[in-house]
Amino acid sequence: MSRIGKLPITVPAKVEIKISDDTVQVKGPKGELKQKLVGGISVIIDGTTLTVERATDGKQHRALHGLYRSLINNMIIGVSQGFTKQQELIGVGYKASTQGQLLDLVLGYSHHFIFEIPAEVKVSAKQDKGQPPMILLESADKQLLGAVAAKIRSFRVPEPYKGKGIKFTNEVLRRKAGKSAAKK
Repeated sequence: MSRIGKLPITVPAKVEIKISDDTVQVKGPKGELKQKLVGGISVIIDGTTLTVERATDGKQHRALHGLYRSLINNMIIGVSQGFTKQQELIGVGYKASTQGQLLDLVLGYSHHFIFEIPAEVKVSAKQDKGQPPMILLESADKQLLGAVAAKIRSFRVPEPYKGKGIKFTNEVLRRKAGKSAAKK
């Protein structure tokens, strides 16, 4: 049996879970999320405990057992606490500003990047004196949040020599030494 899939999920008091034919719907203070289930994976609620079970020990069902348990667990955490991602803009003249759901980025190119953030994700930008500009993303949907953060990062991926670009705050970059031929 899957080590992840067999773990029970405790449901917080503020979270409502509805299970219809092949859909799990989770509602909480931070929002509402849905997940469609494939055949052979079932969800059972017993009081405040939720378990995910599979129909057979076939390869496909074993592969999906832990996946759906993790997806449902992330949905429950998302609607009760939410998820956040922080990104830093490292580089001279790099700036970020927001107007509603539009993120305006100045990344050293001849043009601005204007990126429309989905409505489910809350975005803000801040600039503290002496610190690099920061982009703060918040959402109940972990998958969507990660996809939006990856798209923003793709506008200027950090380079390995000076580290210029958009990086996550907890990310450690591999740095390379520069040219050493001129030291003769």
